[in-house]
Amino acid sequence: MLLASLLIAAGLAASALALTALTSRDAQKIAQATPPTQSTPGAETKPPAPPEPGTTGQRPSGVPPQPARPDPDAQKQGAQPALPPAPAEKVAPPIREK
Repeated sequence: MLLASLLIAAGLAASALALTALTSRDAQKIAQATPPTQSTPGAETKPPAPPEPGTTGQRPSGVPPQPARPDPDAQKQGAQPALPPAPAEKVAPPIREK
C-alpha cells in the first residue's frame, strides 16, 4: 500500500513539474504554425502533367494462362510445375468414444 501511494505521489509531482514548465514558457513558442506553402517558381508557364493512361481491365491476350500443375505427359517432356508439391496431410488416429 505504501508503494502504491509513493507511485501516485511521484506521478502527481511529475505532472506538476510538467505543467509549471509549460506555463513558464512563452506561449508563442508552443503554438507555432507552419508557414504557408509557396508555389514553384515558373509554375504558371509549365504545361500540366499528362493524364495517367486508363486500364482496360482485360488480361493481355498474347499470353495464354498456364496451369500450375502440368499434366503427366507434359512433365515427361520436361515441363516444370510452377508450385512445389503440397505437403502430405497429417492424419491422427481416430478419437475413441468413452
